[in-house]
Amino acid sequence: MRVKIGVAMVVLLVSSGGSVVAQVQPPQDRINTAMARARQVGIPLALLERKIAEGRAKGVSLERIAAAVEQRQAALEQASQALAGQQGIRDADLSVAADALESGVSKAVLRAIAETAPRDRRAVAIAALTQLVELGHLPDAALARVRDALTRGPDALANLPAEAAGSAGRRGGPPTNAPGAAGGRGQGGPPPGVPAPGTAPQPTRPAGPPTTGPGAARGGAGGV
Repeated sequence: MRVKIGVAMVVLLVSSGGSVVAQVQPPQDRINTAMARARQVGIPLALLERKIAEGRAKGVSLERIAAAVEQRQAALEQASQALAGQQGIRDADLSVAADALESGVSKAVLRAIAETAPRDRRAVAIAALTQLVELGHLPDAALARVRDALTRGPDALANLPAEAAGSAGRRGGPPTNAPGAAGGRGQGGPPPGVPAPGTAPQPTRPAGPPTTGPGAARGGAGGV
């Protein structure tokens, strides 16, 4: 009877061993697996080695480095698929394309901008697209703005994120929770007692009469 119980326990452990091992796989083994997968699908290993070096320089635990490498490898693989068929794909193109995917850009939008941008401006165009999405633009709207900037030259493309951020500030005004915002004052104009721009302060109204004159009661009662 004891032998049967022992055999059953061994069978149970063996059958569940795969999932248990996967859950407790050491971080270095996870990194090695991600590197092997990158090599298999043609992703430059330097892009992952850079992530490892960055984590080590910051004193990050090997567990967190492994998670970051796995995530980056997956993003780079998706980026490689989105850019498939494009000529002259460089490491920089893959890197910014992975950034775009991690920021919420779809593979379809990424593929569209890669097909539109000239080879020498592809990385800058993808980076600008990512920045616009991070500023709150929908990916399709960001794609349209980057395409328009591409027709206006390299400077327009490079300046696009800054222009988008500035136009958003002018259109929406300061945040409602910022000091001096209209919502914080409760009115659209200056707070009570602050003169409008270009006018001199008027502590009393009317101003000028001596404190002992008939208007002293009005002017000396707190300036209202």
